[in-house]
Amino acid sequence: MADLAVILGATGGLGTAIVDAFAARGDRVIAVARSRSGVSQLQSRYPGVVSGDTADLTSRLAVDDLWERIDRLGVPRWVVSATGGFRGGKVADSTPDDFTFMMDLNLGSAWWSCRAAARRMQAGGGIVNISSRSALAAEPGAAAYAVAKAGVIKLTEVLAAELKASGIRVNAVVPAIIDTPANRQSLPEKLLQKAVAPAEIAAVIAYLCSDATSAVSGAAIPVYGRY
Repeated sequence: MADLAVILGATGGLGTAIVDAFAARGDRVIAVARSRSGVSQLQSRYPGVVSGDTADLTSRLAVDDLWERIDRLGVPRWVVSATGGFRGGKVADSTPDDFTFMMDLNLGSAWWSCRAAARRMQAGGGIVNISSRSALAAEPGAAAYAVAKAGVIKLTEVLAAELKASGIRVNAVVPAIIDTPANRQSLPEKLLQKAVAPAEIAAVIAYLCSDATSAVSGAAIPVYGRY
């Protein structure tokens, strides 16, 4: 029987590539995002393979409601939390909204999703979170984003330790620049030349969600490409 994978943040530049990777290898996929139209497109691309749902993944109550619906479809073996986004700014220039938005979108979404998944998953399963090189290599101009993504790595490490005895693995991938439409519009060509294709990152995530990496947990895997 095919494994069940839940992909959260499934309609983003990276999220769609993750859905592609899991669906292509034969998993049943539940694709979750805020956009109903985006989820519907994924369902149309993989009829009978991908089912969709919508939720505000920054909201604990919405995430809890989502997982009650997922419960009716089965217990997922793989969960990928790919919800996130970027807003620039320095610490001294940040507004309360900047801070809250980045924390909720990048760390809160991973926290509530991991919390719900950890209560349900069984031995042999795995969770993958998405962090960022900004979490490990501080640079001016991405303060709240960097701190939130650093929190994702620590969440991954803590949850991996908590679930070790249960046989559930938790890892993170750490991209630098991803070759997405949004980045192509906003970043200079010099940086885009170093960007990694979403499919390449999705392949690493799919590998972490496989029996081949059954001994790997609590890791933060860099996928920097040529950065």
